[in-house]
Amino acid sequence: MTSTPTGYTSVAPWIVTEDTGAWLDFVTAAFDGVELGRVPLADGSIGHAEIRVGDTVLLAFDRRADWPAMPSLLRVFVPDADAAFAASLRAGAREVTALSNSAFGQRGGRVRDPFGNIWWVTASTETVTVEEGMRRLDEPGYQEQMRYAQESLDAELSGRAAGQASPVVGVRFGPAS
Repeated sequence: MTSTPTGYTSVAPWIVTEDTGAWLDFVTAAFDGVELGRVPLADGSIGHAEIRVGDTVLLAFDRRADWPAMPSLLRVFVPDADAAFAASLRAGAREVTALSNSAFGQRGGRVRDPFGNIWWVTASTETVTVEEGMRRLDEPGYQEQMRYAQESLDAELSGRAAGQASPVVGVRFGPAS
């Protein structure tokens, strides 16, 4: 027997927003989310909501006025990054990192939704081994893509006009040895 309920993943992100109802509308429009339910409270806020995007259920609720803002950084895998990126912009997001192709066989870019959350909108475009991805990172075009991805996120999060980046020096997947 598993401890994870059917239809859920082992880890489920909670998104805390100023307006969970509007956030659910954004996720539906941008990423084909399917709202599973919401629990309205007597004060007019939403105490709990769930929306499915692909195989993941995102949980959300309204932030109380005296709580700090808690924006999230989320990666969403989609069939077509260009289409989902455009849909997110039409739904009210703004571009943080323009779409580009990575050394690891993915195409993606980042947007900030109207609620402060940053979404890394990603599509797999080819199967690439870790070794091949690392080899590709030696190529100037992929080095530039990685630099830009780091700098654009750093500028967004830090508020600096120009973000900072640091070159990749290696990668390790699996348990530490």
